[in-house]
Amino acid sequence: MKCAITSVAAALLLSGVSAFTVPQNAGAPCSSSCSLARSIVDTPRTPSATTRLSPLFMGRAAAVRAATKGKTDAKKAKVNAYYGKKIIMAVKAGGSPDPVANRQLAELIKAAKNNSVPVDNINRAIKRATEKDAGDFSESTFEAYGYGGASLIINVLSDNPNRSTADVKSAINKKNGKVAESGSVLFMYDLRGKIEIPSVVDEEELLMAAIDNDVDDMELVEGDEEGTSIVFTDPKETGAMFEAVKSMGLEEGAKMSLSHVSKAPVECSEEDFEKNMAIIDALEELDDVDSVEHNMSN
Repeated sequence: MKCAITSVAAALLLSGVSAFTVPQNAGAPCSSSCSLARSIVDTPRTPSATTRLSPLFMGRAAAVRAATKGKTDAKKAKVNAYYGKKIIMAVKAGGSPDPVANRQLAELIKAAKNNSVPVDNINRAIKRATEKDAGDFSESTFEAYGYGGASLIINVLSDNPNRSTADVKSAINKKNGKVAESGSVLFMYDLRGKIEIPSVVDEEELLMAAIDNDVDDMELVEGDEEGTSIVFTDPKETGAMFEAVKSMGLEEGAKMSLSHVSKAPVECSEEDFEKNMAIIDALEELDDVDSVEHNMSN
């Protein structure tokens, strides 16, 4: 019944009549309210009249927009938190909150700005690093197996290794994944510089810009979302590659990072893919997890 109602509503919408307008029935007696409904239907539509979408359609569209925005906001929060922790590490390691005297901090601030981290967030992280109770953050990597030959690399940045280890293992086990031994997954990946661009990029123009910026290693692929692009490069050339992207006027919204890229991607069944994504989603909800990488091609 629900499917039939939706189909009728869609047909009426395409014909220019509201899906919630009372249709005419010449053989039935007409009350005053029915006459009013008929007058609405019979009223000629002017070319400037705007067709109203049904509440059902608008509700679904709003739900999709809300879900997309939620994922975007969560990803942005992860990026901001990642650079906040890295800045605290750099200030402590370099012994100075001054980027002029602390080269590592200066590079991180530059990278944070390139990844659209707000200046206020950067300044708060620097101030936080000088406080006595600021945590000592350290990086660690976990490896795991999913379904259908999938493997996972979990990147963690935490001030409490015992907590992060317990949380990561718990998240994997609850979704029936398997924690792998150190090194058993990493050897199947290459560490690459990665630049995400929110637009389609002309490969020849990008190649010329890369040459002008002394980049020898460049690979352009389609992004995960329609209308986006990803550029992979040698980790040491990531900064230069980003400068090449900037020279093309594509720096707005572009993200720069290091990423593990599978040497042998696998295509999972739809069922296995959904199960693997459930593991990834559970891991990404953890505050200490900065990113999860996998070898699935679908």
